[in-house]
Amino acid sequence: MSIGCHLTTNDKIIINTIESENCMARKKHPNKDIDKALEYAEKHGWRVETGGSHAWGKMYCPYNDKECRCGEFCIASIWSSPRNAGNHARQIRRLINNCKNNPDKKFPHTKRD
Repeated sequence: MSIGCHLTTNDKIIINTIESENCMARKKHPNKDIDKALEYAEKHGWRVETGGSHAWGKMYCPYNDKECRCGEFCIASIWSSPRNAGNHARQIRRLINNCKNNPDKKFPHTKRD
């Protein structure tokens, strides 16, 4: 019986290995409301990275457009234990919904004179 490399001898393992690399799961947030908001962000293309000095992680806009609110909100911190987790989750969703480049946005930004 010869033992070969699983990448060259079994096509199913190759497919499963490639699929699992593309679908790397992030660490779950300890608060379920915030975790659902992060899932919402990921569905809209935002990248969520865990780790950091004071924050649980950071969220990065997929567009990174300098004209969209001066690029100020293209990166957002995600707190591990905010004072009010429900408000923090709503803040995350609002950030995504108010993005100028969000294709789901119903009303474009209007300039005030």
